Amino acid sequence: MNFLIILLINIQRVTIGSAQHVLPIVLAVLFCVVLFRFAKRGPQKQKEVLFQALGIFVSLTIIVFHSYKISQGDYSVSVDLPLYLCSFLALIIPVFTYYRKYWMYEILLFWIIAGTSQGVITPDIAVGYPSFDFFRYWIAHLGLLTIIFYATFVLRMRPKLKSVFKSLVAIQGYLIASFGINALLGSNYSYLNRKPESASVLDYLPDWPYYIIVVEVALIPLFLLIYLPFYLTRKKIT
Repeated sequence: MNFLIILLINIQRVTIGSAQHVLPIVLAVLFCVVLFRFAKRGPQKQKEVLFQALGIFVSLTIIVFHSYKISQGDYSVSVDLPLYLCSFLALIIPVFTYYRKYWMYEILLFWIIAGTSQGVITPDIAVGYPSFDFFRYWIAHLGLLTIIFYATFVLRMRPKLKSVFKSLVAIQGYLIASFGINALLGSNYSYLNRKPESASVLDYLPDWPYYIIVVEVALIPLFLLIYLPFYLTRKKIT
């Protein structure tokens, strides 16, 4: 255990396959297994309260993190605003967990699984454990996945084929807004102006602006692939 703690603390930027990368994922999976089994055995009201609590916890983490950075006087609107997709979703996710609107589920399912999973596989954390950013990053990314899977497996919400296209159309609005904000602030939110410094799947794509076009086109088969298990199992997912 002491060796593990030393290993975690000595690593600065989180690298793929490191303990700081793998351990949070393993803990999140175990947490989901326990939480989902517990929630399924309870009444509907309990399921809804737990769902709302998840959303509030994830969102509060983002709010407290940004409040802390502002208080430290080390905050830049061109870099630090919660406008990257995962941070933005983590900030507004309580709206979904409270109202549980189906149209929101249709959009969020594909955005979270496609976008957040990439962040989980290739983490972009400049300063690792035990920094605030380390916890903020994993709570946001793994928390979003927990919430969307909770909605699917506990609340039994399911997408339809048209949900794929609704999500594709909705993300165009997000990208257009991000382009506008980047032009106004000279920022690089959602990596629309250049690729991230850390390793990511974008490294295997052409340079700007062509990687944006490739990603846009790739979203169609990717979203369809996410929908495939739902199509094959229909309403038999348990």
